[in-house]
Amino acid sequence: MELSEILTLLERFDASTATSLKLELGDLRLKLEKGCAVPAGGAAAVPAAAVPASAAAPSAEPEGVEVKAPLVGTFYAAPAPGEPPFVSVGDTVKKGQTLCVLEAMKMMSEVPAPIDCVILEVLARDGELMGFDAPLFRVREL
Repeated sequence: MELSEILTLLERFDASTATSLKLELGDLRLKLEKGCAVPAGGAAAVPAAAVPASAAAPSAEPEGVEVKAPLVGTFYAAPAPGEPPFVSVGDTVKKGQTLCVLEAMKMMSEVPAPIDCVILEVLARDGELMGFDAPLFRVREL
């Protein structure tokens, strides 16, 4: 099974209503579960990551736009442990500048800024498992 097929499977599983999946193909064994605790840092599983966004009062529309996760993976705010984060609240960033890294299947994928913007809020925690299309940042376009 190719990496692209595995990533597609992860995205489809995340978007589905299924809570677990077990797949065995030759030497490959894959087990996916939703709604369980993530070992790294005790972060909540993917469904809990969406709670703050949906808990907002309908009349209080938050300022700015959300930058969302382009894939399922673990959120890292900095290039390496102990280093400063790529961006912080209040930073002005250019389109294409790296905002964070998502790790999926031992592969690191940089998430670039979609527009020239100011970082209003960091919505993810370092080490948190993020689902496909989960909000990572709230930004204001320049």
